Amino acid sequence: FILLTNKLYTKENTMILKLNNGEVEIELYSDVAPQHVERFKKLSNEGKYDGVVFHRVIEGFMAQTGDVKFGNSTNENFNINLAGTGGSELPNLKAEFSDTPHVRGTLSAARAQDPDSANSQFFICFGAAPFLDRQYSAFGKVTKGMELIDMIKKGDPQSGAVENPDKIISIRSK
Repeated sequence: FILLTNKLYTKENTMILKLNNGEVEIELYSDVAPQHVERFKKLSNEGKYDGVVFHRVIEGFMAQTGDVKFGNSTNENFNINLAGTGGSELPNLKAEFSDTPHVRGTLSAARAQDPDSANSQFFICFGAAPFLDRQYSAFGKVTKGMELIDMIKKGDPQSGAVENPDKIISIRSK
């Protein structure tokens, strides 16, 4: 067990995100957002995120990825212009909003305007984003390797669109 922010986390809730420049360790909050954690672990361990690009990256705000339909650079459906509009073949998830703050390293579910539209996409916060609190489903946090997240190629300052984006090598349970 690991004590993190006064909560106990088991090894099965530790994920390793491999990037070109190294490994990032993520702790998942199964007590806060169980459905989002379950979905993230399922897609990760099935290799669905392998090769998926960081399609929207805004300096000082967040790095977004997880579009397994259009954002997978190894897939025939890959289309950088559509990346960010797709999800997985699984149904959308109901919102699991909580008091978990969006701070540096927070892992949270990306969604459309409908609060119950999260599917496979997620983002990692570069810094505090309190305006997202109780509006997006935070479901984990980077515990090691945040400096590697900081190195992800940034996109357009307004849209976040990234040309020749960095990608996920893999995400798996520790």
